[in-house]
Amino acid sequence: MEEYLTVKGKGLGEYEEKRSRFIGSCIPVTTEQEAIDHINRIKKENFGARHNVYAYILRDNGLTRYSDDGEPHSTAGMPTLDVLRKSGLTDVCVVVTRYFGGVLLGTGGLVRAYTAAAKAAVENAGIVKMQYSNICKAECQYFEAEKLSRVITQKGGNISDTVYTDKVEVCFAISEQEFEVLCAEVTEVFCGRITVEKVDSDYSAVEI
Repeated sequence: MEEYLTVKGKGLGEYEEKRSRFIGSCIPVTTEQEAIDHINRIKKENFGARHNVYAYILRDNGLTRYSDDGEPHSTAGMPTLDVLRKSGLTDVCVVVTRYFGGVLLGTGGLVRAYTAAAKAAVENAGIVKMQYSNICKAECQYFEAEKLSRVITQKGGNISDTVYTDKVEVCFAISEQEFEVLCAEVTEVFCGRITVEKVDSDYSAVEI
């Protein structure tokens, strides 16, 4: 399974020029319907805005869509899409809402403004690498939890949750290539008292 880049969560960014406000909203999506729902939600929230320009890219069939939403051709939707492409992102949707300030910005001004708002939204959403991983868990005693977590992270694991009951269950994701190395390390460090159990396989986010 190939790795890919997307955004971690929702990000907002704003740019202002000659009293026109450009507000970017970026989210991760996995389907076209999720992208459309985000676009419609932003339009509803900003019903008084002059334009709601958007762009999205999906891994599914390499689908790409964008709209100038009434702005001059190639001054809004394409610059917004270019921000996503140049960042190497997929499974992502950005909407840039414009509140018109009464002064025309010209072609260059529009391209600059939409690019800046989209870029700010992407940066605030946070870029992550999605890596196909083994989803795992390991149980230990309370006094071993800190050490176990340290071994997991040192070997490239990304801890998603730690559950405390009569024992401690550490849930994490780790790449298939590093899985066997981690299992051997845990067995050695804890003298066989702790074993790593693979429960699933899926994409997981890795900070970059």
